[in-house]
This record gives sequence, C-alpha cells and structure tokens, in this order.
Amino acid sequence: MNRQEELIKIQNLKKYFNAGNAFGGKKGKVYAVDNVNLDIYRGETLGLVGESGCGKSTLGRTILRLNEATEGEIDFGGKDINRLKREELRQMRRRMQMIFQDPYSSLNPRMTIMEIIRSPLDAFKIGTTEEREEKVLQLMERVGLGKQHLFRYPHEFSGGQRQRVVIAKALILNPEFVVADEPVSALDVSVRSQILNLMKELQSEFNFTCLFISHDLSVVKHISNRVAVMYLGQIVEITDKRELYENPCHPYTKALLSAIPIPDARVKVKRQILKGDVPSPYNPPSGCRFHTRCPMATDRCKEEAPTLCDVGGNHMVACHFCEATGQAK
Repeated sequence: MNRQEELIKIQNLKKYFNAGNAFGGKKGKVYAVDNVNLDIYRGETLGLVGESGCGKSTLGRTILRLNEATEGEIDFGGKDINRLKREELRQMRRRMQMIFQDPYSSLNPRMTIMEIIRSPLDAFKIGTTEEREEKVLQLMERVGLGKQHLFRYPHEFSGGQRQRVVIAKALILNPEFVVADEPVSALDVSVRSQILNLMKELQSEFNFTCLFISHDLSVVKHISNRVAVMYLGQIVEITDKRELYENPCHPYTKALLSAIPIPDARVKVKRQILKGDVPSPYNPPSGCRFHTRCPMATDRCKEEAPTLCDVGGNHMVACHFCEATGQAK
C-alpha cells in the first residue's frame, strides 16, 4: 500500500436532507454529512466508525454518488464525481462498488445467483455470454460457493452465503474502490470472522481500496489500516489503527473504545459513560457538536467549532484541547 498516493480526496462534503412537517415540526434540514474532509489512500482499508445515526452510511453512499451531494468535491482519480454527466458517471460505476449491510434485501429475489453476479458484466457488455458465465463461476468458487449454487435463488441461502454472493457481485468488474457498509453486522457471530478474512484475502488479490463502515470497533481493528471516527455528520479523529487504539485523543473516541467488551471477566476496565443521547442532526448543537456530552466542555466548545489539527504523526483530531496542548487531556 502506497499511503502517499491518494485515490479519493474529499473536500468540504455536505449532504443535507430536506425535513418536512409530517409530524408537526417546522420544515428544515437534516445535516447528515456536514463539511467532511477526508483522504483515502490507494490500496488501504479505511475504517469509519461511530454511533448509529452519525452519518456513516450517508457518507459512503454520497461518495459513490448514490446520494447527490449538497456541496463539496469528491476527487476520484483526478475527476470530481459530483460533476460527471450521466454517461461519464455510468462508466465510473465500473471503478467503484458497494457491499450493502443486508445481504438479503440487496439481492433481487427473482434472479438466480448466476444472473445476479453476471448482471454488471451484462450491463457493460463485457465479453461473450460464455466468458461472462465462466468468470462468474470462477469468482463464485473464489468466495467459497460452488457450481451447484449458480441457479438457486437468494432465499435458498444462509446469511453468510448471501453475503458471499454480494461480495462476488461487487468484485466482478474488478473495481478500484469498494464501500463496505456494515457488511457483517447482519450475520451470525460464527460467520463474521470468515467473511472478514475473505474480504482481506480478496483485497490483497484484487488490489482494491476499501471504505469499511461499522459501529463495531473490534471488527474495524481487525480489518482496517487507518480509522476515522465520525460524530453527528463530522469526522472528529483519524489516524493509523494502532495509534488510535493505543493513544485515542478525542473524548468521544475514548468513550467508544472503553465500551468494547472484554471477554475476560477478571480484567477490570474503567468505562467512560457518555451522558445523554446523540443530538438530532435536524438541530445540531452550535460550536463543537460533542460539547453536550463531553466531560471537558468549556464555553469555547459551545461557541466555536474545532477543526481537524495534527497532533503528531499524522494523527488528526478535532478538539480544542488538542489545538491548545497538542493532545487531549
């Protein structure tokens, strides 16, 4: 992995949804992704973590332009995805794919597994029918399924098998970039490690870059090279995996890491319990968005929003304490 080569550069990315008054509230906007700046290096797996509702999935979908961005730039290999015309975007789809969270609802129940995996090849008219089917069979075997599965339907498979089908479909075009949105959260614990190990093997083999979205920090630790922490639509910390787990700086990151279950009951861990719930993205707090739950918040935190600053070793943190001292207290 060459960390100096940026595959994707995201600048000031925003995605707002219009909120109606169906429940008696005033019309306004949901600030799902708000001013995100992020670099994704070629060949790496970047883990994106945060609580449910913080905007992780929306960010992933907006990068792929499954959601239209409200503002900002997404530079992918020298081209701004947000400015591509219809046919240009269609061709760009060959270079980027997505693995969805639910392996059942993301598969067409009326199509056989052969038809599902082959469909991207059909859409771009790649190869002859025989060549397409041969490629499908080879990839099926690579993800741990056999020839006997080709003409079955999604409902005939287990969750783990369906996710293998989803992975095969995402990789059939040899994409450069894959967004994996909670790819193992819907699976039994017994098969999660199998799918994670399979993804690591396939990344090495197919040489794709991956944005791995998850709320499970133990899973992210297993598969990622770097980790970005997201809170209420914004990135609050990003650094190498080892640095994040050994030296977390942002108080939100510290709280998340302290919540990871320890299998040994004899090991005592001091939990950092956050007070209150995540504020609504419909009406986010002023200043630092974490100040309503932060034990170190000051008046400055309530009024002034921090920006990502380097506290050393390319460890970026959005915290006023880091700006002042070089590290979080």
